[in-house]
Amino acid sequence: MWKPYLKVVARHCTNALNILNRFHAVAKMNLAIDEVRAGEARRLVQDGYEPVLKKSRLCLLKRPGNLTDKQRIKLRDVLRYNLKSVRAYLLKEEFQQLWEYNSPAWAGKFLDQWCKRVMRSRIEPMKEFVRTVRSHRELLLNYFRAKKAFSSGVVEGLNNKAKVTMRKAYGFRTFRITEISLYHALGKLPEPKLTHSFY
Repeated sequence: MWKPYLKVVARHCTNALNILNRFHAVAKMNLAIDEVRAGEARRLVQDGYEPVLKKSRLCLLKRPGNLTDKQRIKLRDVLRYNLKSVRAYLLKEEFQQLWEYNSPAWAGKFLDQWCKRVMRSRIEPMKEFVRTVRSHRELLLNYFRAKKAFSSGVVEGLNNKAKVTMRKAYGFRTFRITEISLYHALGKLPEPKLTHSFY
């Protein structure tokens, strides 16, 4: 999480509980798995092996319940091989058990054991993900301390809406006009009556 953001929250909201959203953790892991898959696919092609990882990206990144029939068959074929990509996929699926815990203590215990297992896996992108998870461990466990009731999804949505509004306001000459535009977009304030209709 961005350090200046954490400093501002610590200074102005002393009782606030920072929660690292599970969406970010899963997205970061998916990037690591995709990096493993892409590197291994290139290596297999260079060594002259059959391109078993071709068109397997979504099979390895999607949840098993969201796979199409074709993707399910492709995943089954890929899982027969002893590849780093397959081991990374299995570690990803094991990581999903974390979200089933209710107690922060048990979630922390599971997380620590899973991190140790990944560090012994010799899969460098996954090890990099574990280093990130360890550095944000407490923020991740705050999700369980808040009894899974809160998510930073609302804040992410507001940030995205603010970015889009500011991009639309590119031609505005003063910050005050940009600020008014943000108030209208984020607060759904009524638009002023225009003399011309553009639609």
